Amino acid sequence: MIKATGITKSYGKLAVLKGVDVHIRKGEVVSIVGASGAGKSTLLHILGTLDQPDAGHIQFEEQVITAMNSRQLAQFRNKHIGFIFQFHNLLPEFTAIENVCIPAFIAKKSKAEAEPRAMELLTFLGLAERAHHKPSELSGGEQQRVAVARALMNQPDIILADEPSGNLDSKNARELHQLFFSLRDKFNQTFIIVTHNDELAALADRKLVMADGKIAG
Repeated sequence: MIKATGITKSYGKLAVLKGVDVHIRKGEVVSIVGASGAGKSTLLHILGTLDQPDAGHIQFEEQVITAMNSRQLAQFRNKHIGFIFQFHNLLPEFTAIENVCIPAFIAKKSKAEAEPRAMELLTFLGLAERAHHKPSELSGGEQQRVAVARALMNQPDIILADEPSGNLDSKNARELHQLFFSLRDKFNQTFIIVTHNDELAALADRKLVMADGKIAG
């Protein structure tokens, strides 16, 4: 599904990625681990088109992402990629269902089209009764599940998760980890997960270890 070749990235004189090659198959759950500063999040952001590499190219199925302009990248991202971050980034003034609908609204879908899909996702994630609560009225685990629903809203081909359980207690973290595999089994969802959580990394189909800006194993 994704083939990244020769990816490099520097910030000033600091070389963060030094020629990274990554291949991801559809329906795979891949974890990326490594010490802080190894380049994990930078790689994830480049794979998700949130940042551009200095060199190398990324191919998504038949499309060369690195050849797209900023407008094309924004459209590609909205259609094909879902993001889950350590901090859920929910908009505090909106309810859970309104937060989940945002990617659909960006894709120019109507409220009548978006809300049933959002409610379906919230119900699947056990949040039907919390749909009209604002983030401040939800627990940390509930907020992160709303963020998962938002990531799934446009039926993306791949979910990129950056330390998704890093802000959760062990019980909620374990439930979130199991949720990822349930989503893979139910929807054939593909995940790339940057994590420091050894338990989550070990559950993945493949674990990539980054060290000094390269895939070490």
